[in-house]
Amino acid sequence: MNTLLRIFTLFVTISAASQVSADDIAELKQSLAKTLPQYEASHIEKTPVEGIYQVIIGGQVIYMTKDARYMIDGNLIDLSTKKNYTEDAMSGIRLSQIEKLGEDKMVVYTPENIKHTITVVTDIDCPYCRRLHNEMDQYMAGGVQVRYIFMPLKGKSDFRTTVSVWCAKDRNEALDMAKAGAKLEAKDCENPIDEHLNVSRNLGVRGTPAIILQDGSMLPGYVPASKLIAELQKLNLSTAKSGS
Repeated sequence: MNTLLRIFTLFVTISAASQVSADDIAELKQSLAKTLPQYEASHIEKTPVEGIYQVIIGGQVIYMTKDARYMIDGNLIDLSTKKNYTEDAMSGIRLSQIEKLGEDKMVVYTPENIKHTITVVTDIDCPYCRRLHNEMDQYMAGGVQVRYIFMPLKGKSDFRTTVSVWCAKDRNEALDMAKAGAKLEAKDCENPIDEHLNVSRNLGVRGTPAIILQDGSMLPGYVPASKLIAELQKLNLSTAKSGS
């Protein structure tokens, strides 16, 4: 077989495979509309597993057959390469949700020289959230910008305190006081706390604190500042190497 014929055959094979994949995804979209009419998939793509498709619905990653009859809820992992397809998809969702909320709707602690940025889903009253906040000086010294999204979990009082922090003249000072256990003057104003709650759920957060790194990966629970800063430095080095 000459070179031109090989190229033509390869082109036809790739085109046919792409068309089959597109047709299968279209079929899955139609099946989903009938099986789960109350939900809309924001993204569907083929997985390395024959007949299984990755579907993103409402910030969640699931796997389905193209007839939408069978659904798998869990992580899809390639054990030979250790690649976690579900976590990769969730990382993208997290970054998208955070970007959509916007930094102007967060309480942000910014060092003089920003080397890393983390986004922390926090509750004012949770002990490990306070422990993380007590290490803010270490984060500032390490060049880590800390952006807070609030997830008040302990009822109306917790929610009201969170709103009072947001409505304070100096939000950072008010949050420092609240995290230290001080009682704040009750304040009310237009605020994004309900948006924070929705974003937190879409991020897949089930408890606080939850730390989202710059690559979209999430660390559920408290991590000592010194350990986290070391991990952030490794992540930056890894990103720099992969980009070179």
